Amino acid sequence: MRLSLTLVLTASALFTSHFAAAQSWPAKPVTLVVPFPAGGGTDAFARPLSAQFAKQTGKQLIIDNRGGAGGTVGASIASKAAPDGYTLFMGAVHHAIAPSMYTKLDYDIEKDFIPLALVAIVPQVLVINPKNLPVADHKAFLEIIKKSPGKYNFASAGGGTSHHLAGELYKIQSKTFITHIPYRGAGPALQDLVGGQVDMLFDGLGSSAAHIKGGRIKALMVSGDKRSPAFPDVPSAKEVGLPDYTVTTWYGIWAPKGTPADAQTRAIAEIKKALESPELKAIWASQGAEFSTMNPTQFASFIHNEINRWSVVVKASGAKLD
Repeated sequence: MRLSLTLVLTASALFTSHFAAAQSWPAKPVTLVVPFPAGGGTDAFARPLSAQFAKQTGKQLIIDNRGGAGGTVGASIASKAAPDGYTLFMGAVHHAIAPSMYTKLDYDIEKDFIPLALVAIVPQVLVINPKNLPVADHKAFLEIIKKSPGKYNFASAGGGTSHHLAGELYKIQSKTFITHIPYRGAGPALQDLVGGQVDMLFDGLGSSAAHIKGGRIKALMVSGDKRSPAFPDVPSAKEVGLPDYTVTTWYGIWAPKGTPADAQTRAIAEIKKALESPELKAIWASQGAEFSTMNPTQFASFIHNEINRWSVVVKASGAKLD
């Protein structure tokens, strides 16, 4: 009888402890690994999300920028973090490109992470430094580029990122040659574009938006077949004669494999609540970003399809990294 009572009390204590953990997460600050330097497109969404998370939960969502190798360094670090619910990872489309771009990766984005939420989708935009390329529109730009193959260059957030592949895809479809200059993140690449050290960038609209509005860089087109509501004066790729040029930058949040289910559930709920807040809706709209209503299962399927889609582009471009 005494043994049975002990077992009951022990089970009860374990249940109570588990229930309390589920109710208390986050009980301390949560680290969000962002695999790019500060100031890039991922930061443009991670930092407002971090502020809203803190407002909702009373606990910090600490941004940990770990740039390098097209986002794969930060992804590797996050994949090896303790799966206790207090480390999350904010990756992007680059992490669907990496499996076919890099010959060696020490993590698997589909096996070593648990997809939680797709938080933003933005079109790619072709932006130029107007002093380096004083052109009025895409037609004039194309004429100059075709007259001087290799003279002009485009920056990227690193080899194997969507910025890089967007440039390679543009070269294929426009039948041009532009020199690729990789950086350690979109932030430094964008900074040098503004400063005139590079000529152009195929960027996510979110990180370029403020500089376009400020006149420091000029947008020549957005990818896809429709204009962005945030920049209605910028023509779409279809309008400038590139009907098949569709490139989007998306950002999502994962947890390391093994993260407790209760922490996953609470994290998903808090992210969803933040994305539905008026504050984030206004910020997303100003950057030309769309929201996603995908659940984690749909997000996982989306990632798998993106990996397959980008593998075709990588193969066509001939790009490969060690």
